[in-house]
Formats: sequence, structure tokens, C-alpha cells
Amino acid sequence: MLEMDFVETISAGGNTLALIIRSSINIPGISFFTPGNFSQQLAYMQHPSGKKIIPHVHNIVHRDVAQTLEVLFVRKGRLRVDLYDDTHRYVESRVLGAGDVILLVSGGHGFEMLEAVEMFEVKQGPHVRDGDKTQIPDVPAHQIQTAGEKK
Repeated sequence: MLEMDFVETISAGGNTLALIIRSSINIPGISFFTPGNFSQQLAYMQHPSGKKIIPHVHNIVHRDVAQTLEVLFVRKGRLRVDLYDDTHRYVESRVLGAGDVILLVSGGHGFEMLEAVEMFEVKQGPHVRDGDKTQIPDVPAHQIQTAGEKK
């Protein structure tokens, strides 16, 4: 896994809550950010013009996925993500902007749009409408702390 200025790992209680990859990333080739045991893999790719990737198909591999991981790609705008640990305790927040990517690994999360936002979400399916989520209490506004900001 890579850990650089444009990649941030947020953890609590020994568990990874989220990986944030900032829009400033600039690494030639293929860079994986996730360990092999994550049920969702996340990589950044940068290839020069003319580079070819050999045609291929993906084999059927049965996987046991017990927890949903989700990846958000922020296309436009700004939002705040509030991160919670596995016991539903608020940990901290981050602001994401256009071009940023976040992999939500464990614990809980909530969002507040700071500007109008367009984003893509990718997660394992199929979606289980009533059984997919459990709502947890929202963090009070006066307790919110984003990176580099002390209240």
C-alpha cells in the first residue's frame, strides 16, 4: 500500500475507517492503495499515450463478502465526510473536493454537502434495500473536527 501526501489513511481502534486519495495524485503506472484482504480493491492508473493493456477477461471467482465497502468519486463540489468507529463513536471529519476519491472501509460515515455535489458511488451489490444500512446518531455540529482544524 502507498502512503504519500495525496493518500491518507484514517484509522480508529486498529481498524481502517477510510482511505482518501486526493486529486493531486500523480504517479506513473499502476498504484494499489488497498491490501489484498480488502473486499474492494482500489488502484490509480496513469499511462502514457500508446500504452496497451493486453485484452483479458475476468474469471469467475466466488468470494465471500461480509461487509459493504464503498468508493466515492467526487466529480464536482465539496462535501464533508464524518467518520465513526465500529461502536458508532464519532472519530473525525474530512472535506473532499472535485477529483478526490474516498474508500469507506469500516465503521460508519455521514455526509454534509458544503457545495452542490456530483459524485459516483461504487460498492458491492446487489443492494439490499431494507437490510443494507443501520442509521446511527449524527455528530453534534460543535464536535466536528476536520484535519488541521481545532475547535
